Amino acid sequence: MGDEQARLVAKPMSNDLKPIRKTGDNRLPGEPDKEAFVHSMIRVDQAGEYGAKRIYEGQLAVLGNNEAAPLIQDMLAQEEKHLEHFNSLVAERGVRPTILEPIWHIAGFALGAATASMGPKAAMACTVAVEDVIGEHYAEQAEQLGEDESSLRDTIVNFRDDELHHRDVSLENGAEQAPAYEILTGAVKAGTRLAIWLSKRV
Repeated sequence: MGDEQARLVAKPMSNDLKPIRKTGDNRLPGEPDKEAFVHSMIRVDQAGEYGAKRIYEGQLAVLGNNEAAPLIQDMLAQEEKHLEHFNSLVAERGVRPTILEPIWHIAGFALGAATASMGPKAAMACTVAVEDVIGEHYAEQAEQLGEDESSLRDTIVNFRDDELHHRDVSLENGAEQAPAYEILTGAVKAGTRLAIWLSKRV
């Protein structure tokens, strides 16, 4: 074998030849197909953004002109943009929204109002708990999406950054000083995880 032939044989395969990962490649038998899987993602994300919007609206209804209100208003504005985007995806892709939306309408507002009634730091603690769980949820979704859903994946990554920013702002504004912080955030995280589980399926 000549030097040139040996060089060609030894040359590693180009990265361009690596198989492109697609959404659902690792799907197990009996699991939903790709379309149902993505629809479930969009459904739960729309529900989550709607619930977050209602939480902030509940907090603002109680806190009124408190110094924390402008921070919460900024977070609400971002959640409204997120929700608008997922509403568009629901319409474009023919996704069935969760039938639990009327419950999240009431429960989200009630959670926001209840925590705000404990004071602005408790409202911030609620945000820390919710956004921490949503950040984990979005990170998991991004890992499950392949190159065929790169636009949706990029959207989810960007929205995750926004949610984690909300969490960090809340920590900077005294969330950990809320009464019974660990108990409060633990309860809100459990409720948020349950809401995610239900909205994926119903």
